[in-house]
Formats: sequence, structure tokens, C-alpha cells
Amino acid sequence: MRIVESLLAAANKGDVDVTLDVALHGDEGLGLDSLQTAELSAMLEDEFGTDPFSEGRIPDTVGEIVSFYVSGDQSGTSVPA
Repeated sequence: MRIVESLLAAANKGDVDVTLDVALHGDEGLGLDSLQTAELSAMLEDEFGTDPFSEGRIPDTVGEIVSFYVSGDQSGTSVPA
């Protein structure tokens, strides 16, 4: 969630409330566009060595990103909860 909040702050969207059930895209969610989604993917990969997008998953919510890391779905990467 820290990485998502960092991305939003850089995009001047720091006033958006980030919760596990908030959508990544659309007006009802964080409103990320394709460039911001790619940037998020790169930030996650830099931090954790993998990301759900590169693994062929397309998360719809912040919670799906968090679940990717805490459930151990990624290939061999261990991330502290």
C-alpha cells in the first residue's frame, strides 16, 4: 500500500483514500491511467523483484496487489507482511 500511496503522491492524487477494496482504475477508484499502471508495475518490481502484472495477473484492486505478495503467489519472492 505504501508504494501505491507513493505513486499517487507523485501524480498529485495524494488526497485519495487508499484501502484494500479501492479499484485501481476508473472514477470510483484511484483513477490510474495506463502510464501510471505501468509505473506502478515498475515500482513493485523494483521493490520486490516481481509484480502481479509481469506474472500475467491484472489486479483490479489494491487488495489484489497486496494478496499477490502475502499469499506467496509470486515466483519465489518473500515479502514481509
